[in-house]
Amino acid sequence: MIRFLKDWIIPIIIGSLIAFLIQTFFGIANVNGHSMDPNLQNEERLIIAKKATIKRFDIIVFNAKDVDPNDKDNLSYVKRVIGLPGDKLTYLANGDLKINNKIIKQSFISKKAKTTDTLTLVNADYPNGFDLKTISEQQNWTKPMTSNKIPKGYYFVMGDNRKISNDGRYWGLVPKNKIMGVAKYNLALHKIK
Repeated sequence: MIRFLKDWIIPIIIGSLIAFLIQTFFGIANVNGHSMDPNLQNEERLIIAKKATIKRFDIIVFNAKDVDPNDKDNLSYVKRVIGLPGDKLTYLANGDLKINNKIIKQSFISKKAKTTDTLTLVNADYPNGFDLKTISEQQNWTKPMTSNKIPKGYYFVMGDNRKISNDGRYWGLVPKNKIMGVAKYNLALHKIK
């Protein structure tokens, strides 16, 4: 009986515990499309940390249902966090990102992506830049901003390939309860930047 416990029951319990911990704290997500080029590739698989603290410029995976009104398929989106709860966010005419009255570097995108691609949307141009309140009104966000400050529990996200990315500029903020996790590594175990 002791041999049976040692050889079968204990390994099953340990294996189940490990599987439970992995499933609770980690997940796998797929990049679908080119909105995160060149930093993430179409069909790249990511390891996400479900319980990670979300920081500015982290790449997150979230359920787009009820976030993007055009998502009828309950898709998961992969985007970069630009604005955190409490941030006042403005894109200037030269494409510089200003958060809480301070210019913030965006080393993960090209100069063209910072300027033309960020300020030119499919349905509007912003040659003078934009803040969140202005863009929410002009893009008819489902939940328009009453000020330029991101409310508690919400995040502003964009794709790195700004020219083609369907992101927060079009549909608004992502509620924390929709976020599935923060991308930490791809399946080749290369750290996500």
